Amino acid sequence: MIVMKKLFLYILAFSFTLGITSCSEDKFTDSIFIDTEYPDPNSPTYEFDLWLYNNYIKTYNLQFRYKMEDVGSAMDYNLVPCDYDVAQKMARLVKHLWFDVYKDIVDEEFLKYYGPRIIHLIGSPAYNAAQGSEILGTAEGGLKVTLYKCNDMDVTNINMLNTYYFKTMHHEFAHILHQKKSYPKEFDQICAGNYLPDGWTERSNEEANKLGFVTNYASSEGREDFVETIANFIIMNDKEWEAMLKIAAKGTVNGQNSRTVIEQKLQICKTWLRNSWEIDLDALRADVLSRQDNLDIDELMKE
Repeated sequence: MIVMKKLFLYILAFSFTLGITSCSEDKFTDSIFIDTEYPDPNSPTYEFDLWLYNNYIKTYNLQFRYKMEDVGSAMDYNLVPCDYDVAQKMARLVKHLWFDVYKDIVDEEFLKYYGPRIIHLIGSPAYNAAQGSEILGTAEGGLKVTLYKCNDMDVTNINMLNTYYFKTMHHEFAHILHQKKSYPKEFDQICAGNYLPDGWTERSNEEANKLGFVTNYASSEGREDFVETIANFIIMNDKEWEAMLKIAAKGTVNGQNSRTVIEQKLQICKTWLRNSWEIDLDALRADVLSRQDNLDIDELMKE
């Protein structure tokens, strides 16, 4: 009998490269991108390219790449570029639901200093057939974030947007932050015996909740648990978060109720963000949820 392995939709590959991940304290005050990055007025995409130049390169020292370049893509997968119309919407959504949030809660300089230098859009998924999983995003040394499956984006479905894109962004950015300032290692000890680096895909989210994790991917290892806790708290509303905690309450970890374990982990995340980065996670989440509830892509496209 052949058993088909279920395709799990949430795996984020996080690349650690020694020379890149060592964190410099050099502050970028001018763009790291050369003058030739200024858009070509004769290009048919000039209007959008100019918008990207003004809103990303000049403001956040970040290059938003939507024209897929093979040199910057994962060559192990069959990939297609992001559609032009989709790229325009994604660029505005990323600004509205990520960059503008940190601008509100911290300041504009925060992401210019600590954020990634490149966001790269890919139209198709990146399937990992051997593992039976699908890569939704990668962060390379804190410098580049790649988002996959962009051509399937549904701007009317906030749950889909979060699952495939914005949870990924908050997850990867939390990785970038903890590379620069380590999170408390006692976090990793809370569920130390329950991590499965190679077997997490065999767990459902509900099974992981009962073991003290917010998602099955969080149960893969400590650092993924840490950033998954932050990312899921940010994008889940109160009803969704409480529903997850109710499932967790049915399990135990080392004699402690799993709901309490997740709440303990969340408190460590909140304290670390406040003490290390002066970020109020509750305020940041409230801003994100408000923007989600009032999302109007037509209005964003008028910017």
